[in-house]
Amino acid sequence: MDFSFSEQEEALKKEIAEFAKQELPPDWLSLGLFFEEQHFDFALTISQKLAAKGWLTMHWPKEYGGMASPPTTNLVFNEETSYWGIPGVGMGAGGTSWVGPSLQVFGTEEQKKKYLPLIASGSADGVWCTGYSEPDAGSDLANLSTTAVKVGDEYVINGGKIWNSLSHRARWNWLLARTDPNAPRHRGLSLIIVDMKSPGISIRPLYDVAGFHVVNQTFFDDVHVPVTNLVGEENRGWYHVMMSLNFERGGVANIGVPRRILDELVKYAKETNYGGKHLAKDPLIQHRLANAAVELEVCRMLGLKIIWAEVTEQMATAAVDASIAKFFVSEAGVRLANLGMQILGPYGQLTPGSKWAKLQGCLQANYLASYIMCVAGGVNEVQRNIVSQMALGLPR
Repeated sequence: MDFSFSEQEEALKKEIAEFAKQELPPDWLSLGLFFEEQHFDFALTISQKLAAKGWLTMHWPKEYGGMASPPTTNLVFNEETSYWGIPGVGMGAGGTSWVGPSLQVFGTEEQKKKYLPLIASGSADGVWCTGYSEPDAGSDLANLSTTAVKVGDEYVINGGKIWNSLSHRARWNWLLARTDPNAPRHRGLSLIIVDMKSPGISIRPLYDVAGFHVVNQTFFDDVHVPVTNLVGEENRGWYHVMMSLNFERGGVANIGVPRRILDELVKYAKETNYGGKHLAKDPLIQHRLANAAVELEVCRMLGLKIIWAEVTEQMATAAVDASIAKFFVSEAGVRLANLGMQILGPYGQLTPGSKWAKLQGCLQANYLASYIMCVAGGVNEVQRNIVSQMALGLPR
C-alpha cells in the first residue's frame, strides 16, 4: 500500500503553512493550539478566509459548497491546520466535520439548502453546538430525559444538557431529545435542530480543568421548535446520532496538535543544555521521543484505515476503526503530554506570558487539555466496549 500523498496534497501542505505564517500572530503557538475560544472573533475571521479559499468544506460535494476533495486531501487539511493551530476550522462543535456530513446523509433538501451554505460560509450563523450529554445520564446516552413533545406543527422542548461545547457561541444546537417516552430507550429519541436564539434557552458556563470556558450547561424551558427541524426520522435519532459520532470520532483522531508538540520538544532537546550536554544526547530522552514518534505514526495509520474503510464503503469497519483511533490517539496524546512535562521539568508548569516559560507556555495547557480528549466524543471506556462487542464479538 502506498501511503505517500499526491503532488497536489503536498502543495496544499505548503499552502497551509504559508497561510499560517501570513495570518497568525508570532506568539500563536501559545494561543492557537488550545485557546481558540478566547479569540473567537479572530477565529471567525479566519473561518471566512478559509471559506473564501474553498478550504473550509473542501471535502463536501460541490452542490453543497465544497470542492469534492478526496478523503486523503481532507486528512492533509485537518492535520496541517491543527498542526499550525489555525482556528475556525470546525465552525463550532462539528459544523464542518459531523453536522454538515450528517445533514448530507439524512437531512431534508430544505435543511441542506438552509444550513449547509451557512456552515460553508464561515459566518457566525454557521456555528454549531452538540446537545447530547445530560447530568443524570452518565456515559449511557440512551438514558437522556430531555423531552420534545409535538404540539401541532411544533416540538416543545424541556430539559437540560451538559458539556455543550461552545453553546454560548453557537447559533444552532444539534439536539437529541426523547419524543416517545413509552418506547424502548434507544427507539424513542429524535434528532432536532434548535435555534439557540429561541426564547426559553439559558446557559451556565462551566470551566474545564485547564481553566478554559469552552463547555456549558444548557437549559430548555418550553422551547418551541418547528417540526421541520426534525432531522431524519422521528424516534430514530439514536441511529442518526451514531453515524454523527462516527464522523466525530474520526476527527478526534487528528494528530496535528501532538505532532506539533513532538516537533517542538525535539527542537527544545536539540537546543537545550543540561549538565554540560544537550538534552538530545541523553539516551533516555532519545528513546522516549523516538517512542512518541512511533506512536504518532501508528495514530496516522489508524486514521488512514478509517479513510480506507469510508472510501470502500465498509461503514461497519469504519465505525469500529473510529472508536479504536479515538481512544488510542487520545491516550497517545496524554503520554506525549506527560513526556513533555518531564522533559521541561518545572518550566512545563508555567503558563503563557511568564518570562520563564519554555515553548511559549503551551505545554502546561497541552498537559491539562490532553485528558479532556479522553472524554470528548465518548469516553474511552465506552469506545473499548464498542470494539469488544463489534470487533471481537464479546457479550455486553
